[in-house]
Amino acid sequence: MGGMSASTPPPAAAPTPLVDTGLRTEPDRAWVRAAIRKLRADATRTSDTHLIRVHLPGCERVELYLKDESTHPTGSLKHRLARSLFLYGLCNGIIGPRTTVVEASSGSTAVSEAHFARMLGLPFVAVMASSTSPAKIALIEREGGRCHLVDDPTAVYDEARRVADAAGGVYLDQFSNAERATDWRGNNNIAESIFEQMAMEEHPVPSWIVVGAGTGGTSATIGRFVRYQALDTKVCVVDPEHSAFLPAWQQDGEARLEPSRIEGIGRARLEPSFLPLVVDRMLGVPDCASIAAMRFLRERTGIHAGPSTGTNIYGALKLATEMQERGESGSIVSLVCDRGDRYDETYNDDDWVAAAGHDLSTYAGALAAAWDEGRWSG
Repeated sequence: MGGMSASTPPPAAAPTPLVDTGLRTEPDRAWVRAAIRKLRADATRTSDTHLIRVHLPGCERVELYLKDESTHPTGSLKHRLARSLFLYGLCNGIIGPRTTVVEASSGSTAVSEAHFARMLGLPFVAVMASSTSPAKIALIEREGGRCHLVDDPTAVYDEARRVADAAGGVYLDQFSNAERATDWRGNNNIAESIFEQMAMEEHPVPSWIVVGAGTGGTSATIGRFVRYQALDTKVCVVDPEHSAFLPAWQQDGEARLEPSRIEGIGRARLEPSFLPLVVDRMLGVPDCASIAAMRFLRERTGIHAGPSTGTNIYGALKLATEMQERGESGSIVSLVCDRGDRYDETYNDDDWVAAAGHDLSTYAGALAAAWDEGRWSG
């Protein structure tokens, strides 16, 4: 009979042909390896900034610590972010030896990114509003960057993408990539560094860590880290006037579409890297209070920092007085975000402050009451 008997095995299937596209060409892979080594060497040299203990006479139960990020080579907290963004680009294959690197930034991030671009021999372009001060432009150019000015501040994101595309380069996009470029589980991020440096203190697990939000990356990293490590520390984000972050966290507001007057923090739109669910508390801080606090910190400690640090100090003192009033003992950690001399022509200048309509007197008194008496009157 024709056909196949039940006991006859079916013919073997033809083997699937091997598809070999050959070794993928990755031009200048040696350059990428060398670039990553340079960035990791920078991390080894600069990762552990000082953690300064600050005594609060009026809050004897509470110790305040300030992690001084202004001591990085480029003078700010953004040194960490810029290095992480470059590593992210290199490890994802989007930065090579001839890549033009572009960012939408008029401040510390652009200064730090220009620094790392020059370290790797890459061209860097900072896209910013034409209203940016000459002093800021000079800082970026000093690090080897080029500044591309646009008249409409809300157009900087789209213009940065266009500039990058036109150059065949990459838009680093700090606002979208800050939270994903940093390894929040550890690997020498700022959260891990804080807890390592706190290990021998009387209260090694802080009750609060207080930070501002610009991209949102720092609060996201710290908030995720304390949860991953199963710590009791709470994260408080301090937010200046007109910022979109506080309304988003409260779930009762939209982006204000108005730029923050405190440089480095506060945004007119909710940035993708800001993760509200890992933030335990938010405090809205008046702009005058931020400026008064940066000046007050210098008067009392000699620490010369910028206005975003002032925002941190104002929020940290409020939390300290609350703990003191409840009879709680513990520690609070916050950040010195950048160097104060960057603002000698603005926030440190009395004439500029008066012309901007800032009255600091009320907040100066509230800061003194909190610092000296442990009493909050802000």
